[in-house]
Amino acid sequence: MKKMLFLVNPKAGKKVVKNKIFEMITIFTKAGYHVEFHPTLDANDAALCTERLGANYDMIVCAGGDGTLDNTVTGLMKLKEKGITVPLGYIPCGSTNDFGKSLKLKMDPVKAARDIVRGTECPIDVGVLGGQNFIYVAAFGIFTDISYSTPQKLKNRLGHSAYIIEAFKELSRIEPVKLVARLDNKVIKGEFLYGQITNSLSVGGFKLIGPRDVSFCDGEFECLFIKKPRSPFELAKILKSIATNKMDHKLIYHTKAKNIKIIGEKPISWTVDGEEGGIFKEVTAKNINKAVTLMLRDKSTYDSVSD
Repeated sequence: MKKMLFLVNPKAGKKVVKNKIFEMITIFTKAGYHVEFHPTLDANDAALCTERLGANYDMIVCAGGDGTLDNTVTGLMKLKEKGITVPLGYIPCGSTNDFGKSLKLKMDPVKAARDIVRGTECPIDVGVLGGQNFIYVAAFGIFTDISYSTPQKLKNRLGHSAYIIEAFKELSRIEPVKLVARLDNKVIKGEFLYGQITNSLSVGGFKLIGPRDVSFCDGEFECLFIKKPRSPFELAKILKSIATNKMDHKLIYHTKAKNIKIIGEKPISWTVDGEEGGIFKEVTAKNINKAVTLMLRDKSTYDSVSD
């Protein structure tokens, strides 16, 4: 019988997953797996457990939010360094589930479990920023906190306009970031309000500015930088771009890149998959192509997903 390590964050998604555990384990067992259930004990437990025990299993499934997924992937990347690959199933049950929504995974835990056992192994890209893995976003600047602090109801009701409301509150205290960035063979420099390196269609439960479609296995990130406005008129154009998702390319720079190097005039504070990602004056980010194998019911979704 095949063996499965089932990692569950019991605090994720208002604890909804706790009421579905028996049903999910039943689905896995009927699919031929001997399931070993492990509730995560702290923020790093999934990574430590995956790295320490993962090689003994035929599949690892994690249930939780984006942070739980990120932590499990960190453990899988440690196994990869040892030449060990274990397929991963993901049951999104956090408060935002950006990566799961981008891949159009089922938000019902039981339905997601069924899709995992019926799924196909699909390799996906993983990012590394300053030595830390990320699965869907690394970002700095004004919208980094806004995407997570803006109330979800406001996002749902107002769409991109919700960003504008929160952005006006933040503008007075946010200092633009002066930097030089090398994005593969392209170089940009100047002062920027915001920057993001992504492999997702949303951040903090909010659709991203710019990307309309994303491939999770093409070896490249979507990179976007919003310039510092020089006048109220330019600020209005930036806010209009955000509200309509129609980029003004004179004020918002967007490209794809595999290898990124960013040098700030001052140290830059980053978030990685919604968590603190460190403060760096100089940092590199790279895309590790098809680093982790994810079980997906619909293989076509991960190759190119559009909003």
